[in-house]
Amino acid sequence: MNAPYDGDRGQRAGGDAAGHAPPQQPAPDAPDDPYLRSAYDHDPYRSQDLSAQDPVTEALYDRAAHPPPPPGTYPDTPPLYQQPAAPQHAPDPRVWAQTPPPEPDGPSRHLPYGDDARTVQFTGVDDLVTRASQEEQPEKDAFAHLYRDQQTPGIPAPATPEPQAAAPAAPKKPAGRAAGLMKSSAVMAMGTMVSRLTGFIRSALIIAALGAGLLGDTFQVAYQLPTMIYILTVGGGLNSVFVPQLVRAMKDDADGGEAYANRLLTLVTVALGALTALAMVFAPLLVRFLSVPISSNPESNDVAVTLLRYFLPTIFFMGVHVVMGQILNTRGKFGAMMWTPVLNNIVIIATLGMFIWVYGTSASSGMTVSTIPPEGERLLGVGVLLGLVVQALAMIPYLRETGFKLRPRFDWKGQGLGKAAKLAKWTILFVLANQVGAVVVIQLATAAVGKHGEGIGFAAYANAQLIWGLPQAIITVSLMAALLPRLSRSANENDAGAVRDDISQGLRTTAVAIVPIAFAFLSLGVPICTLIFGSSGVTAATNMGYMLMAFGLGLIPYSVQYVVLRAFYAYEDTRTPFYNTVIVAAVNAGASALCYLLLPDRWAVTGMAAAYGLAYAIGVGIAWQRLRKRLGGDLDGANVLRTYARLAIASIPAAMLAGGVGYALSQALGQGVFGSIAALVVGGAVLLGVFFVAAKKMRIAELNALVGMVRGRLGR
Repeated sequence: MNAPYDGDRGQRAGGDAAGHAPPQQPAPDAPDDPYLRSAYDHDPYRSQDLSAQDPVTEALYDRAAHPPPPPGTYPDTPPLYQQPAAPQHAPDPRVWAQTPPPEPDGPSRHLPYGDDARTVQFTGVDDLVTRASQEEQPEKDAFAHLYRDQQTPGIPAPATPEPQAAAPAAPKKPAGRAAGLMKSSAVMAMGTMVSRLTGFIRSALIIAALGAGLLGDTFQVAYQLPTMIYILTVGGGLNSVFVPQLVRAMKDDADGGEAYANRLLTLVTVALGALTALAMVFAPLLVRFLSVPISSNPESNDVAVTLLRYFLPTIFFMGVHVVMGQILNTRGKFGAMMWTPVLNNIVIIATLGMFIWVYGTSASSGMTVSTIPPEGERLLGVGVLLGLVVQALAMIPYLRETGFKLRPRFDWKGQGLGKAAKLAKWTILFVLANQVGAVVVIQLATAAVGKHGEGIGFAAYANAQLIWGLPQAIITVSLMAALLPRLSRSANENDAGAVRDDISQGLRTTAVAIVPIAFAFLSLGVPICTLIFGSSGVTAATNMGYMLMAFGLGLIPYSVQYVVLRAFYAYEDTRTPFYNTVIVAAVNAGASALCYLLLPDRWAVTGMAAAYGLAYAIGVGIAWQRLRKRLGGDLDGANVLRTYARLAIASIPAAMLAGGVGYALSQALGQGVFGSIAALVVGGAVLLGVFFVAAKKMRIAELNALVGMVRGRLGR
């Protein structure tokens, strides 16, 4: 808004000091120009407009009360079409520079049509035509509320329609379940991959330092016993039963489940501490329980008992590590549990490197159970124990990062731990049945060393199984560890459809990698083992390769079984997995015994490797039927079976061509390091290329989704 114009204060052009303009005299000879006349002289509506009438000439004007201004003082009308003179003073910015008041919401005038959306009801012709067919809505009386007190008593005032609330914004579409799942499982898979790769180096150094004979088997028995005891007692319950309990406590408790987690951690540490002390007392009996052939030999028994007493405290640190990892998993932190085992492997690798640096490799030193020095046993024992200690303590910074405070809690009674213990009893029986089958295999495999020769005993079996389990740990375990909390929530809400979808997604997603890798083990098992374990000798490494080939296809039912059993654990049903595992363990033990008795000497332990996959193939069929019945008869079986069948069809020609190429290169270049690398790289490239082309031709949707995700992450 500008300042009002108040004249030029005596400086008007052509005026006198008072500011009066001189009378305008037309030129004597100028024609009568109609455009110089007043614009209102011929206005036909002037007589009807009161604001346009001159009060001086009005008949009703009271001249006595309101005398007109004296002649000469009434300002004359300035000439028409003449620009006003420039003002003497500049405009005041404090007036014209003020911020204008805000525009009111909505139209201030409702004209029927026009072009300005702020002042018209309809904007443009199209909008006018569009609304022309709509029913006319009565206009709201903006002043109705002022007259409510004047309504007749007993007659309610006309209801003023309340303005309709704005429609709620559409909820933000959540991120895809598969995308979130892939992200979590990718972090875990990367950590597991690094852990397993360092585990390969660790296993290769064990074979290089101790060989694949009786000394290697003795070390493996002592190394496996703490893990078996841990899993047999509390490990299975921690991995399966307590995850749903932690999820429920995090969801229902006011503190986010922190007190429950501290109670569980305290209970586990106390129980495992007592168990570790008890196991160290009965170490000789534990060795005999796991391997009668080793305990029957005094020299190998002494070595096994000595190493076992160094290794047994790792039971305690295993439990601490797992509980902390599950607490982090329920809080959405999946990487720590997969990355901290790398520290364990690094410590053990350093220990084995020092052992080889001091004593040399097994091939050069010829070390046996009778010649290994006590200092060497002590070095191996302390190194393995230190690795687990570092692995467990490394979890504490991750817990502090999430805000979790470690507090010992001994108020266990009435806190839900009893229910978890009741559920865990079936898991303990499940693990017991599983370990019984493993003990039978270990007994037979260690007996095969003396009966059948070097490189085909339990050490060879364990190392081949380590390679075979890598895809399971990287892909299936990582995916299901990220999926299990979501499965537990769906099962807790009795959402059978969500459980079915998650299980189907887990099976089909893992199959894309598991199926071709299983065929890769079948076709390239020998060059894989000669490359990793070649330091133990070509014969022993080749025997391990045959075992890996025998394990190969069993990876498919093994992975399926793992996924299916997670659904039962989500429903806190541990009885069904127990019965299923009893069947698997019985088939595995019986088939292994038949292989030991009936197969030729060289192929006995190799046959046990094949029996392992056969047992899981039978078990997964039974578990599938039970889960299908649990979910109402629909498990998306047709879609899952179609995916596995098409992936297998694409893998068969790829495996045949890759196996032929690998065998040809091994024969031409030998089975040393160079020949094994060439056979593995070229054969693997052939297998991957043929499989990918065949799968693309068959339009396998899961593979296309995986390729699309990888391309998206690479920014292509």
